[in-house]
Parts: sequence; C-alpha cells; structure tokens
Amino acid sequence: MALYAELHRHLGGSVVPRILWRYLQRSESHLLQRFSDYPNFEDYYTRPRNTLEEYLELHSLVESVQTAETLPYFVYRLLRGAYVFENLAYLELRYTPYLRTDEHLSQSDRIAQMAEIVNIVGKASKQVEYPIVTSQIVCMHAQLPYEVNRAIVDLAIEQPHFICGIDLAGSDRLYGERMEEFIKLYAYARSHGINTTGHLYETPNGCYPELLPYLMRIGHGIQIPLRHPELLKEVAANRQCLEVCPSTYPKTGTLPDLSELKQVFDRCFDAGVDIAICTDNAGLHNVRLTQEYENLLTLDIIGFDELQACQEAAFRHAFAWSYGERPATLLHSLLQAKSQRSMQMV
Repeated sequence: MALYAELHRHLGGSVVPRILWRYLQRSESHLLQRFSDYPNFEDYYTRPRNTLEEYLELHSLVESVQTAETLPYFVYRLLRGAYVFENLAYLELRYTPYLRTDEHLSQSDRIAQMAEIVNIVGKASKQVEYPIVTSQIVCMHAQLPYEVNRAIVDLAIEQPHFICGIDLAGSDRLYGERMEEFIKLYAYARSHGINTTGHLYETPNGCYPELLPYLMRIGHGIQIPLRHPELLKEVAANRQCLEVCPSTYPKTGTLPDLSELKQVFDRCFDAGVDIAICTDNAGLHNVRLTQEYENLLTLDIIGFDELQACQEAAFRHAFAWSYGERPATLLHSLLQAKSQRSMQMV
C-alpha cells in the first residue's frame, strides 16, 4: 500500500469547491449573492488568474469563513478527502492564524486569540477515523505588521506539539521593502530551533537570495533552476528541498503550462537537489496529490524513478522528524492504523 507525504498545502486553498459551496448554502452566507449557481461558483473558484496577486485574492474569500467556530468543519473534511482519495500518511497544513481571528478585535486581542486557533486546528486534525499524521506550519505574511509576524514566530516556539515550522506567505513583490524585518524574524526562529520554509523563487518577482540561508526548505523555488541555476550547487550543499507545486504555476500565470517544469526537475536531479511534489492549494485547483503525480508522468516531465525519488524526499524532509519521529517508524504505525481501519470497515 503506497503512502504519501504532503509538505505544502494551505488550509484555505485546500477547501474543494463543492465543500465550500455546501457550507455557504448551509450557513446562508451573503457570499452566495455573488454567484447564480454552483457551476458559476466553481468556475470563479478554480479558473486561472493572470498574476500571483490576483490568485491570492481567493484566499481572502476562504479566510473570511474559516473562523474559530467553523475550522473543525473544514479540517475534518480536508482530512477525510486526504485519507480516502489521496492515501496521505503525513500532512503539513500551513496557514496564517491571525487571519482566522475575529477581525472586530484589536490587534493585541487578535494576537492573543491566535493560540486558540492553533489549538482548534490541532485538535480537529487528530482524527482517529482518518489516521494521518498532521502538523501545522504557521505563516508570517507580507502584509501583516512586524508585531504580528513576531507573535506568529513566538507561537511556533511556544506550541511545538502542534506547530512544526514557520513560513512566509503573501505577495512576493512586497518582500524586498521589508527584507531586514524578515531576515530578523527568520534568524530569531532559527535561534530557537524552529523549522523554516518560505515562499521564495516562485515568481520572477520573488527571487531574494538574502533569505535563502535561513530556509530549511524552499516553498516552490522553481525560479532557481529556471533563472538562477548557479544557485543549485549551494542549495544541494545546504540540503534544501524545493516544494514544487505543479498545478499552481499555470493558475498564477507564472508558467504557460506544466511542460516548463521538465527543466526544473531535470536540472534539480542533475544537481542533486531534492524535490517534494506538493499540491499547494488542492481546492483552488481541484487537483489532488495523486493527480499531480499522474500529470507529471503523463506529460513525460518525470519518470517513475524520479517520482519515487520525490516521494521519498517528501518523507525525508518532513519537519516532524525534527521532533523525534523517524520515517520507518511512522510508516509502520500508519500501515497498522490503516490495516485496523480496513478491518473495522469489513
């Protein structure tokens, strides 16, 4: 039985369109007024955008309905789909907790509420019914003030039982003007032993070599092999893994089509750089992890040997290992859990 690890999946972008539509109907959300019917909503939710900034606007739609009260609803359905349709053994969910707090509160009260949000997501993720090992990556955000981003790092320090690392998300166009802040925050996180990844080298606008030394994994990173292959030797030496999310790039206007990724994989394999294949926003794309695998194989971007190498890299670079878990032990326990679950169903 094949088991997979997913290292780059956003909590907001993971909500498949049908699940979100049903929630909006049941809650009689005012958002329904924007769409005449489900096909109209699905088209809006999943169609390609021209830029990364335009694409990121979709996250705000989901964030507005993911509150302390509703998060268990969304997390349960996310795990159910990941277990039933994707055979996930390990999942790192990433999101910005501040953006799930009550927007009517003051900034200081919203910062205080973030711990509650992390606890809600953590407890909702412990589903005996769907035995997937889960952990959270909390995202700093390019549009949030320094005080909030610092509090997000502090949250990761304080809650290692639920949080396995930090990330930097938002429009990569905005990183440059605050680079000193982000370097300071990443250095602070690393000094406390926090695992780090970050949305970097995703688009031509997001190429910031100053941040690379602070990252253990690189969120996307496709512009390194495409535009800055001279960095591959350094990335390989630092054992940094690229979190490549194939379906994202045509959706954000970053690449015209998936065929452009062949050069990414070929150059990384030649340089000894690990790649973990991820979904990023499976709901926004309506594409699950196994479909990402199949699409890459069908288009001859990679072969089965390369696919297996990427699948193994995902387990090898999973942040949970930093807290004492080992891949072989985890896989053994998950196989047992899946076997017991199958026996119960029979």
